[in-house]
Amino acid sequence: MEQSPHGESAGARARELVQPISTGIVAAITGFASSFVLVIAGLRAVGASEAQASSGLLALCLLVGIVCIALPWYFRMPVSFAWSTPGAALLVAAGATTDSFEAAVGAFLTCGALIVLCGLWPQLGRAITSIPRPLAAAMLAGILSPICLAPIQASVEQPLLALPVILVWLVLYRLAPRWAVPSAMVAAAIGIGLTAGTEWLSAPTSAPALTFVAPVFDPLVIVSLGLPLFVVTMAGQNVPGFAVLSTFGYRPPPRSVLVWSGVGTMVGSVFGAHNINLAAITAALMASPDAHRDPSRRWIATVASGVGYLVLGLGAGLATALVAASPPILIIAVAGLALLGALVTSITGALAEPEHRVSAIATFLVTASGITIVGIGSAFWGLVVGGVFMLWLGWRRPRNP
Repeated sequence: MEQSPHGESAGARARELVQPISTGIVAAITGFASSFVLVIAGLRAVGASEAQASSGLLALCLLVGIVCIALPWYFRMPVSFAWSTPGAALLVAAGATTDSFEAAVGAFLTCGALIVLCGLWPQLGRAITSIPRPLAAAMLAGILSPICLAPIQASVEQPLLALPVILVWLVLYRLAPRWAVPSAMVAAAIGIGLTAGTEWLSAPTSAPALTFVAPVFDPLVIVSLGLPLFVVTMAGQNVPGFAVLSTFGYRPPPRSVLVWSGVGTMVGSVFGAHNINLAAITAALMASPDAHRDPSRRWIATVASGVGYLVLGLGAGLATALVAASPPILIIAVAGLALLGALVTSITGALAEPEHRVSAIATFLVTASGITIVGIGSAFWGLVVGGVFMLWLGWRRPRNP
């Protein structure tokens, strides 16, 4: 029996929805699985309890899901959001700065307010993004390098758990790079299950729940954590996110994007979330022809990823319980594997301009040292020292003919 034209068109429309929806779901799973361990480790490093870390991860999933649905639906563009993975790495590095999670939440809230201010006052955004690229990249490389050393340390301290994880990552990185980190996390979970049993499945925090945290505004924590988090988010996440969208012909209004992400960060901060921002890697997936051959239909992929994050948020409690049951070095090792690509990009950017390499190396070394001076962490001092080097070495430099 011949199908009606209406039936044919409905079937064709349904088939056309499969590609963007599946792409969005893959992007959500990849984004979550590749970095949730780093988020939990970062929150725990700055003083969060297990319940507060679980709440922070849940809040991030909910916020990313909501903005990934609302803005693409309104603008009909694949404007995608994520939590800041470099920001989570910064939390791990800032663990020596504070053990008061309330003060860390105050820094998160301040970061969100500054992002909103960038949306309302474009000159501030331009000033932040005009920080010399070698210094910004070197600071990020200094933040990431101790975490990326963790796979080596884990291979010595926990060889039976760490080596299979690294092997799985290496094989998949060659055959299916997008799934390398999620597969490594699965391998780690299997190893944890074999050694720690299944008690973590019934942990008190295994059910998803939001926990309110009253912020405390400590000036030293704001300078050593809030300001570097703001710089990393703007220079390392939002600017590349806009660039990726522009590459595929999309130009969303910066004010709306920054205000929405900043307000979302402020709301999520009091539930333990560090910050949200434009996505870059998953944005390239959902804004490309992989999502849909018609550019005007790719926003569907981003909406699907938002729904995916809302569903994944239901597993935030179990994810936190799994991390709590594992050896800390193993979790940091998985995070280090996830951040190797970002480290390579950061080092390449830091050393791209020969005349600024000494300044960039100075920034990198100070940041990677993890020093704390007058209560202010190494990320801030890395930028200061690099800026001083750059000013001094570039002062009255004779111009090449």
